[in-house]
Amino acid sequence: MARPQPSNADQLDLRAGQSVELLKELHILTRDARINQDSRRKLKQVYHLFQFIEPLLQRLRVQAQESGDDWCAADHGAGKSYLGFILYDLFVRHAADGHIYGIETRPELVERSRELAQRFGFGRMGFLNLSVAQATQDSALPERVGLVTALHACDTATDDAIEFGLLKQAQFMVLVPCCQAELAAALRQNKALMLARSPLAELWRRPLHTRELGSQVTNVLRCLYLEAMGYQVTVTELVGWEHSMKNELILAEYTGQKRHSAGQRLRQILEELGLPDHATRRFPRLS
Repeated sequence: MARPQPSNADQLDLRAGQSVELLKELHILTRDARINQDSRRKLKQVYHLFQFIEPLLQRLRVQAQESGDDWCAADHGAGKSYLGFILYDLFVRHAADGHIYGIETRPELVERSRELAQRFGFGRMGFLNLSVAQATQDSALPERVGLVTALHACDTATDDAIEFGLLKQAQFMVLVPCCQAELAAALRQNKALMLARSPLAELWRRPLHTRELGSQVTNVLRCLYLEAMGYQVTVTELVGWEHSMKNELILAEYTGQKRHSAGQRLRQILEELGLPDHATRRFPRLS
């Protein structure tokens, strides 16, 4: 007796009830519901991130039901809104509550996402063509946002997402930083002076080390900043390194317990690196 052949969904490891048509429109699947290696990596990353986000959404939903309020999540630097659409498809559309917002500065991507949400009947999705500064004051967004996400937000866009989360009193932030260049550029500018002043400057004397150290220190400072602002922070890998080199996942939950020592450490690190003014620019809420 012939064994039944697995369906395309089984071969792709799609979630139960997930819209294959949506994945086609997102260009994750081809028109004949097949997938290439690059799209498979992208889908695996989003699924893995969903495993971290789903329990947070469950908690927001329970809290909203107890308080009688609604809940929402905002995806900062949404791009083509892969993450937002999959969160809606797998979680939001099965219930009567919740709202997903995509915030993106490129108008053509915002318009495309709006058209796609309308086509699939995703009525509780909103897409805003705004900068982070505009988003904090726009009346289309609620005063509080339960969850802020930023997937592969390049350079200072992750810092913008953090500031947005702080202003919107986010209970959770889920951040996957990418391409941090600002701190590395600052390290390069004062390299000669710091080499004369401290042996620590050997850590960034060579260009490759400058780039890697700048990236590492940037994320360490972000974690300290979040702790100073009252968040409990966990750092882990998003997926295996074979899938993406931009692999650091920062999970932050607001507890209200501000760690003043974290802010002090942040300033001390920047002082040691010869960048004391960086704190004012990137971490404006430090006391």
